[in-house]
Amino acid sequence: MKTLFTICALAILSVAGCSNTVSRNETAPAMSAMSTPEVSRNATPRILAMGDSLMAWHTMTGGSIADSVARELNEPVSNHSISGARVIYKLPISGAMGMKIANQYRKGDWDWVVLNGGGNDLWMGCGCGACDNRMDRMISADGRKGAIPHMVDSLRKTGVQIVYVGYLRSPGAWSPIEGCRDDGDALEARISKLADIIPEMHFVSLADMVPTGDRSYHAMDMIHPSVKGSREIGQRVAAVIKAAEQPVLETAAN
Repeated sequence: MKTLFTICALAILSVAGCSNTVSRNETAPAMSAMSTPEVSRNATPRILAMGDSLMAWHTMTGGSIADSVARELNEPVSNHSISGARVIYKLPISGAMGMKIANQYRKGDWDWVVLNGGGNDLWMGCGCGACDNRMDRMISADGRKGAIPHMVDSLRKTGVQIVYVGYLRSPGAWSPIEGCRDDGDALEARISKLADIIPEMHFVSLADMVPTGDRSYHAMDMIHPSVKGSREIGQRVAAVIKAAEQPVLETAAN
């Protein structure tokens, strides 16, 4: 595979993920990590963002993907994403604090979870080299087994819909993680298969977002999204949510 792939990542250690098989007719057990204090709908948003630095970048300045979604939908979004977080994560204390992406969840009356992850696992977990085993632990070739399907299936059991966001590709310019492009493409192909299996899951690919030669979608490090990139990713996510909710709104209006 030769397509270019950029993954947002910071260094952290790793461990094997869950291996439950996911099917359209099955639901996984509720996530054991999802036992933190419950959130009241009257006090908090109905949309939760989880993930790594792709989702967390520009949070302090109000320019993150979650902030863009909030502006597009004209409603608040709770962003629990953490830079450096992984799908597969070994250390128990920092993992419980959110370095393991599944543990960023907080119990609440959510309608949507906007989610990403897997890039750090490939870059720092196996150096985007011999990643076959780690890839299988995250998600099998058919999209039905591994830590990602387990996390998504457990989230849907709470009654939410999930928007899983892919990663930006590079514009044909050198990046510190340019060597991850093939593994990244393979990971997203598997996540797309998972979205075909789970009705409540929507996969948002960013493969076509960055024009060749256009660096404006990336930050200076050529890894993370620029404010412009985050804004346009958020617009794609918001469009998915609007499209999914429009039939419900029309039915209620009638």
